[in-house]
Amino acid sequence: MTCVSIESAEMEPYTGTGKIVPPISQRPGKPVCISKPSVTIPFIEPFRLKQEFPLSGQADSTVQSARSTICQILKKEDKRMLVITGPCSIHEEGAALEYAHRLRILQEEVRDSMFLVMRTYVEKPRTSIGWKGLVNDPRMDGSCDMTEGLRRARNLLVRISEMGVPCATEMLEPLTPAYIEDAVAWAVIGARTTESQIHREMASGLSMPVGFKNSTDGSLTPALNAIMAAAKSHHFPGINWMGQSCIVGTPGNPWGHLILRGGKKTNYDPASIQNACNVLLDRGLNPAITVDCSHGNSGKDFRMQKTAWDYVIHQRTSGNENIVGLMLESHLHEGRQNICSDLSLLQYGVSVTDACISWEETERLILSAHGRLKENMTNANEESASDKI
Repeated sequence: MTCVSIESAEMEPYTGTGKIVPPISQRPGKPVCISKPSVTIPFIEPFRLKQEFPLSGQADSTVQSARSTICQILKKEDKRMLVITGPCSIHEEGAALEYAHRLRILQEEVRDSMFLVMRTYVEKPRTSIGWKGLVNDPRMDGSCDMTEGLRRARNLLVRISEMGVPCATEMLEPLTPAYIEDAVAWAVIGARTTESQIHREMASGLSMPVGFKNSTDGSLTPALNAIMAAAKSHHFPGINWMGQSCIVGTPGNPWGHLILRGGKKTNYDPASIQNACNVLLDRGLNPAITVDCSHGNSGKDFRMQKTAWDYVIHQRTSGNENIVGLMLESHLHEGRQNICSDLSLLQYGVSVTDACISWEETERLILSAHGRLKENMTNANEESASDKI
């Protein structure tokens, strides 16, 4: 915000109120605020960042294979469950890489029944104010060096993908995809931005499946509208790989899908899921449901994610194949902590945003579900074989 003296500009008298108002030059020299950016800092170009942290052949293979697998799951041709699990937000790369290493080992154990993708959120939407994530403020001190943030975020996404672990993230700032999209296997538009035209347009140009969450009050309509809008072609202002302002034209994204995250009440029960399927079908959309076990579906109590998880797995093993995915907020250690001025005091592997379940709890939930899902898939295959005899 820049303040200037009203003596520095001239206006015609305004008489709409019936009173004669003198020109600005004849009024007292009180400052008037004109809205302008307080500071502008040149931003790194997308192509330059990608040169610094190129996507290796292994990382690209992880991303492309994961995108294809997720599409098959959404079409219900791959009968495995999609599981998006990981920290609420990423603030320390070391802990994120350790989590990814553990997830890679766990994926091998459950690959017959589940497809695991790491929640690697480098941007965070806020209800009011707060830390906005690794990209926005990587040092967590208000310095907001976003070029450093993008460097750290892209480097992390590339390294995790090179481990064979696909990454999922929330696309928040409209310019961010130009820098990291090629390293992301699955994206989400959150409950606060699903209604935004800008984010629907952005999603229409993303090259991976995109989940849209229901509104914070539990309404499905904004997410349904978003899925339909993102499937269409759009034109809007953006940047190209050189960082130049341009008109962006998108082809439309056919892989938008619904995420139930609860609202004023939970919405993972059979009636809520059936209602979601019905409204999707009414609009000619694929009735493929992913359930977020956190947020409104946990009553904002991280320990209640287990309740949602178990109930949804029960519904899936009882025959509801419209449930295709689950989301968990999980970290190395449970709970959360506040950001402090001395970052050395932060506990390693503990969230600084939403509270998370521990790795041990995550592993237990996934392995337990694996046993139930695998048994269910085996029984279904036997029944199918019997029917053919």
